[in-house]
Amino acid sequence: MAEEKEKLGFFARLKNGLAKTRARIADGFRSVFSGSSIDEDFYEELEETLIMADMGVTATEQILDNLKKEVKARHLKEPEECRQLLMDSIAEQMKTGETAYEFENRQSVILVIGVNGVGKTTSIGKLAANLKGQGKKVLLAAADTFRAAANEQLNEWARRAGVDIINGQDGADPGSVVFDAVAAAKSRKVDVLICDNAGRLHNKKNLMDELRKLYRIISREFPEAHQETLVVLDGTTGQNALVQAREFSEIAQVTGIILTKLDGTAKGGIAVAVESELDIPVKYIGVGEGIDDLQKFDADSFVKAIFEG
Repeated sequence: MAEEKEKLGFFARLKNGLAKTRARIADGFRSVFSGSSIDEDFYEELEETLIMADMGVTATEQILDNLKKEVKARHLKEPEECRQLLMDSIAEQMKTGETAYEFENRQSVILVIGVNGVGKTTSIGKLAANLKGQGKKVLLAAADTFRAAANEQLNEWARRAGVDIINGQDGADPGSVVFDAVAAAKSRKVDVLICDNAGRLHNKKNLMDELRKLYRIISREFPEAHQETLVVLDGTTGQNALVQAREFSEIAQVTGIILTKLDGTAKGGIAVAVESELDIPVKYIGVGEGIDDLQKFDADSFVKAIFEG
């Protein structure tokens, strides 16, 4: 009962968070579904509405292809009959899969990357609180050592989440911080170690070398741990978030996306675009400033919040 109440509470926040996205495409959907027939105009108008929500060309084409097949197979004639089919098709593009949160049930190391300003440090703090709320013993590693503000912010989030943190000196080698954090995680029997790391995409080779070094340290010193790499993206940047995700996926073993600031954008459809074009699941979404406003992504709730509110 408590879990159901919590889910309803988050759905209410999700609805509020996606209000701008819903408002942006509401008129388009109204027009599309109030038409008199399913014809080329219907599909063109629907395509335009989906792309306006930043769902991306690839995802939109796949969604419409699926919809056309279903319309033909079911011999549908009325546009309104397509609404639920469209919702199901979009949700299907975004299913995270049964093993998406495997790291919650195993001793794990999560490496979190993302460019400055996307909400990376905040997301780490919220994720730590989320996992601690599940009864996990969580440790943070402040390995974004090139930005003093990042360490200060992460220490504050560690305090708010009630978890321990391993710090390094400003400008220290991130590898040394991760090495110390892994040793601490093993000795303290930590369930989940979350490592912050710089995301300087202006020099891909340096970042790639740094990430390889961190992966090497984790694999060598903690081979039994499950490894997870999450990229944090700012939902308000729309297609630029997709570009960042693609670039990070080229140089890191990305296993999932944290999509932040969905409450501040009309481009919420970017969640669909990222998953469809890169085949990387959106695992968490942020729809507010509170410590509990980062939640696991649920495709059905997401689509429902966009269409129905």
